[in-house]
Amino acid sequence: MSNEKLRSDFNLESVRLLIVDDQADVCRGLKRLLSPLGCVIETADSGEKAMKYMTRSPFDVVITDIKMEGMSGVEVFRTIKDHWPGSEVILITGYGTIEMAVSCLRNGAAHFITKPFDNDEIYTFVERLCYRILTRRKNTHSSEDVSVRVIAESPPMQETMEQVYQVASSKIPVLIEGESGTGKEVIAREIHRESSVSDRPFLAINCAALPDSLLESELFGYKKGAFTGAHEDSEGLFQQVNGGTIFLDEVASMSLSFQGKLLRVLEEKVVRPLGSAEDVPVKFRLIAATNQDLHKMVGNGEFREDLLYRLQVFVIRLPTLNDRIDGIPALAEHLLHRVADEVMGETEELPELSPAAINTLCSHDWQGNVRELENCLKRALVVCQGARILPSHFQFVGEEAEGEEGFQTYEEGKEEAITAFQQQYITRALQRTNGNVTRAAELCGITRAAFQRIMKKLEIDRETVTA
Repeated sequence: MSNEKLRSDFNLESVRLLIVDDQADVCRGLKRLLSPLGCVIETADSGEKAMKYMTRSPFDVVITDIKMEGMSGVEVFRTIKDHWPGSEVILITGYGTIEMAVSCLRNGAAHFITKPFDNDEIYTFVERLCYRILTRRKNTHSSEDVSVRVIAESPPMQETMEQVYQVASSKIPVLIEGESGTGKEVIAREIHRESSVSDRPFLAINCAALPDSLLESELFGYKKGAFTGAHEDSEGLFQQVNGGTIFLDEVASMSLSFQGKLLRVLEEKVVRPLGSAEDVPVKFRLIAATNQDLHKMVGNGEFREDLLYRLQVFVIRLPTLNDRIDGIPALAEHLLHRVADEVMGETEELPELSPAAINTLCSHDWQGNVRELENCLKRALVVCQGARILPSHFQFVGEEAEGEEGFQTYEEGKEEAITAFQQQYITRALQRTNGNVTRAAELCGITRAAFQRIMKKLEIDRETVTA
């Protein structure tokens, strides 16, 4: 599988990157170079402007020139590390500031780039950094978070949970099979939570997310100098887990070459970091997951039979959401509360699911399983303006509104009228207050969070409105 295909399977859109340089052509060039990664990229022509952007919404990665008029790149770096220690900073340096850049590197800078630029070096390092940020972000979620506990109201899921509790106390490898969106990682976390190593880390990685070289460095670690940007030794996840649980999602995506390397780790319980000539002993409990038929892949020569035998010592097959309709009402209520923090403001009251809405959810064909249900509820919370979620709020993807000879239903017509009113009303409020969101919300008699939610839903840009 090509690197391009692998990258497309792993979405970097959630990574935010800021380029800071007082030379406009440098900002444009770096933005053009890094755009294929798919990150959200912004530019700032001064350190002062960069700080305004960071205060408004912190960036994951900041690339800044050291020598700039006004606030220097070193000051930018120090301020970020003081106020946003989780953000990574890459410094752009000329010959005269290399010593300064090295000093920053010792104090927590991610990397420094020397002029003239090596485009391949910049792209490769930023790509690796983005993957590392996503891996770190994924693994910082506590395995004790009740928001990801399993809801097992239907008989098929109750049978699945019986299997989970049967295998949790042992240390044998587990293979979780199921369609995309059925909750394979949630089940893996439940196995870890009920195991004897629940006090140790649970580290997950999506094998489809990374090309072989990046997957190997993430899992096995690397030595200083092993590749461009490897400025110090780094332990892989197999070492970091320290007797805990490693979860390998989408194992079917691994190349045959990498499958052989993984098989050696499972058989000998050692890893060899990139750039090292020595093996390192590791201790771990392995859980793997796939949405593919691995036996069929073995028959086609796409998956190693000996590795499959190692992975499928105990197999758990997850039912689709369509196979567990009885559990949808309880699951929907659980997911609604879980996604509320992401979609709603702190002071907004959570609407309830109407009986008609629950009936609609139970009769829908869930091709995307639990993940589709969760996204459906997110959209409903954005659209719903009242105390109850109605069937018209779901907006199922790919489905057109129903109605005799194209005539709108009452709910659809009302929703269209409300949207038109909101568009006009919010626009006028912003114009009256010259784009000040806080004052506009007060003028409308609603909370700032509710006002911003409507702006986001209707894609209203206050700068365009007040221009």
